[in-house]
Amino acid sequence: MSRTTYIFSLLFAFTYTVYANPNTMVVQKAFKVMQVPSEHGSYVVSPEIPADGIVPSGTELTVTATATAGYSLDAIYYTFKGGPWGTLSVESFEPTMKITVDRDLDLGAVFVKNSLVENLNVTHDVVYARPGKKPLKYDVFSPKGAHKLPMVIIVHGGGWSANNEDIMRGLARELAKDDRYVVFSIDYRWINNLDGDTEANSMHQLIEDVFGAIVHIQEHATKYGGDPDRIAVTGDSAGGHLSASAAVLCSLIGDGGFGIADGVYQFAPTYIPKGKSMEEVRSRIMGAIKVAAPSYGLFSASDFKPFIRQEDQGYLDAISPVAHVPSSAHRAIPHFMVRGTEDGLVTKNVVHPYVQELKEQGQTVQNIEVKGAGHAFFDWKPDAQTRKTFERYGVPYAAKMKSFFDSVFYK
Repeated sequence: MSRTTYIFSLLFAFTYTVYANPNTMVVQKAFKVMQVPSEHGSYVVSPEIPADGIVPSGTELTVTATATAGYSLDAIYYTFKGGPWGTLSVESFEPTMKITVDRDLDLGAVFVKNSLVENLNVTHDVVYARPGKKPLKYDVFSPKGAHKLPMVIIVHGGGWSANNEDIMRGLARELAKDDRYVVFSIDYRWINNLDGDTEANSMHQLIEDVFGAIVHIQEHATKYGGDPDRIAVTGDSAGGHLSASAAVLCSLIGDGGFGIADGVYQFAPTYIPKGKSMEEVRSRIMGAIKVAAPSYGLFSASDFKPFIRQEDQGYLDAISPVAHVPSSAHRAIPHFMVRGTEDGLVTKNVVHPYVQELKEQGQTVQNIEVKGAGHAFFDWKPDAQTRKTFERYGVPYAAKMKSFFDSVFYK
């Protein structure tokens, strides 16, 4: 099962090395394939990669990975240059992966400690809606024997324009490993036309996707041992915005349309169960979301206007969590928030107004500045640097996040 971290690979213009056979004058394309050394396991490639790494175009490689004792396979992967952030990854969670060489690439395999996965049932690619070109899906990390456990729903980041649910699997495993939570990592549409959709996707539709995922998860929660009426939401960066939106904008769920009528902005979840009214869906989500942990997010549309095309102030306010924080007397939503002191993308000044608004409304807030951390330290990718950053910052602050959730669900 191969998973493309970014669809931008469709736009990737690769280069190739040209080799000419002087006898036949037939031009042959070939690419450089590099093997990344692995730890706590090994992998073999068939056919074997030549010493110079040059592989003819179209060659099908079979990569088979084997973990050492005490470890399990996380993913076989290959990476290549392209996309908005410079590097794209394709991953497989199966012990064998087939790769057709059509560009320069690095390939490898990553392994994790058994303790992170041995007591988890992991379900990949549960489709909850198909509003556009790509199916919207989520992954489930459920402790074996789980029964009516609180649920954590994670929304990934990537500038509303990249990544999928896989990038949050490190955080998902950390939150699920002590058998106290069933964790769901969700995907959503990308902004504008970046999914390849003919019609551009607007920010409110991404929020509707998140609501749709929550509704679908609630409908199927007991299958995975979760309690549909006890939910924590979290996400990082763009996912910080979307998870905060899930927490505080759910009161705006309705069937009045979004900006169709003057002054009416109501979110229609991408998925609605048959026989359920919008009022029932809104009421259940509002009652179920008990706590939020939006990490290094943006909470006002004024801070992410370059990503959206709408300029109407009513629209901008409707997608801004900071404009809709409820009074704790009306609805309590404790918030756990972290941001790295070295984060140059989401500054302290961007986060501060939301923190202040939460406090002014009487909401409980734990706001932590993580010394030395940059942006996206909750991400999990195959490259060694991302995994090292996650180990240094993501693991300990996932534990703090979980402790905060415990204070809500396990008093």
